[in-house]
Amino acid sequence: MALAEDIISNKFSIQAYERDQITINDRIYTESLVLSPDNLIESWSVNSVTELRTEHLECIFDLKPDVILLGTGEKQIFPDIHILGHFASRGLGVEVMNTGALCRTYNILVAEDRQVVAAFILGSN
Repeated sequence: MALAEDIISNKFSIQAYERDQITINDRIYTESLVLSPDNLIESWSVNSVTELRTEHLECIFDLKPDVILLGTGEKQIFPDIHILGHFASRGLGVEVMNTGALCRTYNILVAEDRQVVAAFILGSN
């Protein structure tokens, strides 16, 4: 039986995080990004939860997620109800959490071979 480390090793996984950066597959990222087990979208143009617009979500939907995680920095900050409604209109839920919780949850879901998409807003609080 493969260990979680073996399953994650050939996919994008998170090794570390700090307030304004995330280490993914040995590379440090300091700008907001969108991550799935097989895709990484760098420089996602969202710098705070209040900036989040429906057009920012299209790249998330394009990855065909089963689970969507939204990391909002050091604190859990919920986006506008209109944004949450846009997820619901697509039949998708979104789990909003702080960056640390998102990193831990993402790696667990990848190890379970789930189609998770994580959207990180870095430097937002």
